[in-house]
Amino acid sequence: MTAFVRLVRGQNNIDFNRWWKRGAVLSVLLVVVSVVALSTRGLNLGVEFTGGVSVQAPVSGVSVEQARSALEGVGLGAARVQIVTDTEGNEVLRVQVSSEDPGAEDAVRSVVANLEGAQAQEVSVTAVSASWGSDVTGQALRALVLFLLAILAYITLRLEFRMALGAIIATVHDIVITVGVYALFQFEVSPGTIVAFLMVLGYSIYDTVVIYDKVKQNEPLAGVTNRLTYGDVVARSMNTVLLRSLNTSITSLLPVISLIVIGGYVLGATTLNQFALPLAVGLVVGTYSSIMVASYAVVLLKEREPRYKQLKERLAAGGAAGSPSPGGEGTGVATGGTLGTAGSARVPEGVIPPRPRKRPGKTRRS
Repeated sequence: MTAFVRLVRGQNNIDFNRWWKRGAVLSVLLVVVSVVALSTRGLNLGVEFTGGVSVQAPVSGVSVEQARSALEGVGLGAARVQIVTDTEGNEVLRVQVSSEDPGAEDAVRSVVANLEGAQAQEVSVTAVSASWGSDVTGQALRALVLFLLAILAYITLRLEFRMALGAIIATVHDIVITVGVYALFQFEVSPGTIVAFLMVLGYSIYDTVVIYDKVKQNEPLAGVTNRLTYGDVVARSMNTVLLRSLNTSITSLLPVISLIVIGGYVLGATTLNQFALPLAVGLVVGTYSSIMVASYAVVLLKEREPRYKQLKERLAAGGAAGSPSPGGEGTGVATGGTLGTAGSARVPEGVIPPRPRKRPGKTRRS
């Protein structure tokens, strides 16, 4: 509870230099799991991307297994079968077939209409060509590339190239993990999913820019005088803006959770989940990457510069660098290390050694 109170009051003093390394291990693990899930399970693409036929009909008492068994009898066992709930709370059977066979539409319509419990007079069919699906996929990829290029250009002009590169690393991290979540749990990918995902990337970049802007303000503190490496400066900046980043993400996540719980499950508007679910996943992943990935990436990139590399080496040789003060304010000058005297450590640059005190003596009288 004490740590929570300090966080709310903006008095947190988290050692991000240690937590970043742990976060890097977690991020690598999540990326590996995502890549494995994507390569083995693949994405559950909607009919808009794959092309084919989507048939829907209100049903009562029909299970997914019954519908799939009936479809296998006409050679359509590979069809995607779902039981969803409409806005009025009624069950709807949805069958999607990714096939260019001209007879697939009539076959699916016939099977669905003949299922016991299905309302044949309300069967609706939507056909999407494979070429249209490939066009949608190509447009989504082009939009993503343009988004990344725009971010790279803006942050480079507003801040600097290394920070822009760190933001791109965090964004790619978000993309891989979010796609991995969809591959692992086989959530359906629809055009609404892509739109929501692009919105989430905007939230992630917003948090990252706020952090980088604070780092840019605190950069002059890095030096031997304050005994702060570049990593210490970024950690101090993170402590300053952490509460703001968390507040922004939490207040954005609450209405999204309401869409999923109230809209999707209570009111039965399951189509809302195609938009709300990627928002929820992306907000969580984006907040994590802004704090743990984007910040650490810029530390690794900047400390490769000769200036900050030499600074880190000099401070490591002369004593541990100072940790950020609570709330990220003040100079945070460290007291570790010894001042230079004969035979002892060298006096760091900018530090004035204390004058030797004169011992009191007796005054002679003439």
